[in-house]
Amino acid sequence: MQVAVKYGWIDHDPVVDESGALSTGGGGQTIVHRLLDMYPGAVLLDRERREGAQVPVVTFADIDVEDTLVINLDVIDSVGVFQALHRPGNEPRIMNFQWTTPSIYHHQVNFAAMALSYALFPTFCSGNRTAGEVREVLSQWMVSSLGEKAKIAWADLGVFPDRLKERQPTDVPRVLYPAIYLSERKQPLRFLEIVEAVRKRTPIEVDMHLAQSHLITHLAMNFSRRPWIKVGPLTAPRDDYWGTLSRTTAFLATSNEEAYGIQYLEALLAGAIGVFPDLPWARAILPETYPFFYGSDQQAVDMLTRAVSEPEAVLAEMASSAGMPISDWVRAHHSKADFEHQLRDQIGAWFPQVSPAT
Repeated sequence: MQVAVKYGWIDHDPVVDESGALSTGGGGQTIVHRLLDMYPGAVLLDRERREGAQVPVVTFADIDVEDTLVINLDVIDSVGVFQALHRPGNEPRIMNFQWTTPSIYHHQVNFAAMALSYALFPTFCSGNRTAGEVREVLSQWMVSSLGEKAKIAWADLGVFPDRLKERQPTDVPRVLYPAIYLSERKQPLRFLEIVEAVRKRTPIEVDMHLAQSHLITHLAMNFSRRPWIKVGPLTAPRDDYWGTLSRTTAFLATSNEEAYGIQYLEALLAGAIGVFPDLPWARAILPETYPFFYGSDQQAVDMLTRAVSEPEAVLAEMASSAGMPISDWVRAHHSKADFEHQLRDQIGAWFPQVSPAT
């Protein structure tokens, strides 16, 4: 049975760029990469076919419904996917992959749509906290006769250590905006206020790599007016992504909520210093004694200033708190192999017809 991955229809950010390469950056794109690697021969679903892409890009009309499992990262429209594929005599096989938190939505129609999707199709979540939110949505928005039958599973995504690049020193400390979106929950204006305060104390340069839909916004233009902030598009080659991380001195997380936080973990793995808000999502992915959680903007300014001014001392403090270099701690506690093993087994349990991933 073939695997078809659907992603990007809700936010309209392309998974495949104009050159035919897979886009990179963000949790959704990371999951797409993982699934395509796990299931050789898997295809991407899009509104139009793409010839010459690195992976086959097909439409609903191109797939054999009876011999395809659709893994839908746009969970909110899984019922619509079913309707598009439900042909006389065919029963579509659809699995939700809830890679971000349901709380990104605010309208009752969206919550009702998600609840119906969770109730009707098996849902795999990128983390225990996200699975908890999925269950809350089911409890509040779905009739018990359907909600009680929902199939929910989860695993932490883990990181990809085999793509690390050697650290590259820079003349001026570089601070990363660790997201590809400027959405409200990422709090980009708070990020800007903090890094501007840090720059008044010590020279820094900021890197921002944004999804196309956010790159062309007024807010992105506002950032780019500052000569010390480099705002650019996502680059497709994964080497470019890891190259940026290898030059990153520190990053500042300002998000209110995250399903998991893979971009932060990858930056820590690459040797960057992370300054995090003291929130449950951040506490969940870091050592209990991690020393750089801030409770106020002033604390964030102080911590980030120290991170870019004396990075070696700060890295040593992080290592002391974890009992090992923080990159080693991330490797040990966020294993990509564990994630893939759990996902493979769960897909096999829900859909025995799917050939085991390699």
